[in-house]
Amino acid sequence: MRSDIVPGGVFPDYELPDHTGAVHSLSELQGRNPLVLTLARGHYCPKEHQQHLELAASQPKFGVAYTQIATIATDDRHELQEFRASVGAQWTFLSDPGRIVQRDLAIQEYTDPDHDPMIPHTLVLKPGLVIHSIYNGYWFWGRPSVQDLWHDLRAATAEIRPDWDLSSSGLREAWTAGEYSLFHGWDRRIEESATPG
Repeated sequence: MRSDIVPGGVFPDYELPDHTGAVHSLSELQGRNPLVLTLARGHYCPKEHQQHLELAASQPKFGVAYTQIATIATDDRHELQEFRASVGAQWTFLSDPGRIVQRDLAIQEYTDPDHDPMIPHTLVLKPGLVIHSIYNGYWFWGRPSVQDLWHDLRAATAEIRPDWDLSSSGLREAWTAGEYSLFHGWDRRIEESATPG
């Protein structure tokens, strides 16, 4: 992995086509929320299926926690659609058959010349694509379980949400005064209601 891809660093904002052919940047997919990003070998790998099955089974928890998930794989669009469907995932899968990410991050899995995949990694990214944690999944046990991600996301979310603890000093006063900028989601509702239709 490239030397600047470390906790506290900023992950590159790659733009790639998704499973439908639409191009997305990672920052667009992330929005203002944490993002769990998997850099996957691809559809052919049973380890990827197991990891993605576990993520898919827990996707409702990610949804209610305002946390995004995205996968980048070296599969072409057709294989990517099959991969996504076979694990029951509802999040965006990005296609990188040109291996842009693999080369840029220096993560070629040189032990598999037949498929030429990326060394699989899972990253937890705070808003702005700031790296909170990185897992190297070359061996399956190197990949994070949902419980590992839960711990990482708890810590990352506590850092980025001023309203993490509603008993924190000044929050009740801010709310009472109508200062909603400290309250995730409420700040946007107020902006939207103030915008003329």
